Amino acid sequence: MAGLTHDDIFYTLETTRILREPDRRIDTFGATRFEFHLISELMDRAGEVRVREGRIEADRPRILKPEGYEDLVFDGFGEYAESFRQWFRESGGDLAFLKYGFTFSKTDLSESLVHDSIEAVCDRVVAEVESRGNPLRAVIVGVDDTWEISLLKFTMDMIQRSHQINVFDFKRRGLL
Repeated sequence: MAGLTHDDIFYTLETTRILREPDRRIDTFGATRFEFHLISELMDRAGEVRVREGRIEADRPRILKPEGYEDLVFDGFGEYAESFRQWFRESGGDLAFLKYGFTFSKTDLSESLVHDSIEAVCDRVVAEVESRGNPLRAVIVGVDDTWEISLLKFTMDMIQRSHQINVFDFKRRGLL
């Protein structure tokens, strides 16, 4: 598939669920690394679930230059990241958090196939993550073919949740 339609992106954004979000937010003045498990059901095979694990990094927020959205960089993501960037540019979003530019990169990616129901896999992964107590680990359920969009949605959600803390920190230092 050379690119995604707006409907493909919208479907992925609407169906992606965060089962466990990290306990921490994006740091205002330093890079933040989150670890993730992204669970997706294979579309063409019943009872098979893919579990991807990796890290995603969000650079420290910065105040956008007037030219805006060109600062969004998705390092290491595949062909769908550009479709997402275009959709994001056209759809706008919450202008308040768009005062920030971020660079995202995903690293240490691994994946495995599990022969079970998606509900059972989700329950096991969440229980395992919670038992380890890592405050930077997330569990996400997404769409297999467009899983990177699901991961980007998680990251954008983390930006929105971090926004007030980041604004407070910038104001306290006289930067806003």
